[in-house]
Amino acid sequence: MIKIKKTALELELKATEARKEILEMIVTAQGTHIGSAFSITDVLVFLYNKILKINPKNPDDPKRDKFVLSKGHGCAALYVVLANHGFFPKHLLKSYCSEGSILGGHPDSARIPGVETSTGSLGHGLSVAVGFAIANKINKNLSTVYCLIGDGECNEGSIWEAAQVAAHYKLDNIVLIVDDNKLMIGGFTKDILDPFSFNDKFSAFGWNTIKTDGHNFLELDDVFNRIPKNGKPTVIIADTVKGRGVSYMENQKEWHSMLPNEEQMKIALEELNGKIELVKKQLKK
Repeated sequence: MIKIKKTALELELKATEARKEILEMIVTAQGTHIGSAFSITDVLVFLYNKILKINPKNPDDPKRDKFVLSKGHGCAALYVVLANHGFFPKHLLKSYCSEGSILGGHPDSARIPGVETSTGSLGHGLSVAVGFAIANKINKNLSTVYCLIGDGECNEGSIWEAAQVAAHYKLDNIVLIVDDNKLMIGGFTKDILDPFSFNDKFSAFGWNTIKTDGHNFLELDDVFNRIPKNGKPTVIIADTVKGRGVSYMENQKEWHSMLPNEEQMKIALEELNGKIELVKKQLKK
C-alpha cells in the first residue's frame, strides 16, 4: 500500500513520462485516440506498479493475475506500460501502427507479450474477463482478473449480460474498472445515450460498487486495497478526464480522434516536460 506521498509522486512521474511517450508514439504513427489513452494512463500505471501479480519473464504463469483492456482503442497507453515493465523491448514503441509492427491500433494477444486477449470491437472484453474468472474458480486458481472498459462502451448490451453472469456465479475474483471520462467520439455520453448512475446500475446487477478519482494515486491505492471478498464481483467507477495531462485536450471530444499540429505538439511537450520537472523537484524535497 502507498504509505507516503513520495510513492504517489513517483507514480505521478511514471504516468507523466508515459503520457509523453504515448503522445510521441501516436504523432509519429499519425494514429489516433490520444484522449482515450490519456484518460486511462494513471489507472494502468497504478495497476502494473502496485496491484497486478505478474512477471514479464514468465508471462504465461498460470497463477498470474490477468488484465483485459476492453476499450482496445486506448492501447497506446497499455503498450507503453507493458514496454516499461519489460514485456517487450522499448524500441518497438517507435514502430507503433507501422507495417510489420506487432503494435497495431488495437491489441493483438497472438503477437504482443502481456496482452491477454485481442480487443477492439467494444463490448466483448468483459465477457472474456468473466470467462477467465470462471476458469480460475473451476481450477481453484486464486489469482484475480482485472478488466477496464469505457463509459461509452457500457452502451453495449453484452456488458450487462457479462455483468449478470459475473454476479450469478459469485465471481469475487474479478475487478472491473469503468473509465468514466464522460465523452465518446460523438460527444458527451449523457447527450448520446445517458448512462445514468453506473453505481446504481451495477448495484442492481449484484456488484460491489466503489467510486474513485481515477487520477489520484492515493485514492486508487485506498480503493484497490479494500476490495471485498464477499461472493460478489467488484466494479470501480473511475472518474477520469479525457485528454488528461495536456490542457487543450482535456474534456474536449475532438481529441478522441484528432492529431496535434506542430504548434499544438510543442505546447503539449512543454506542458508534459514541465510537469515532469515539477514532480522531480517535489521528489527531491
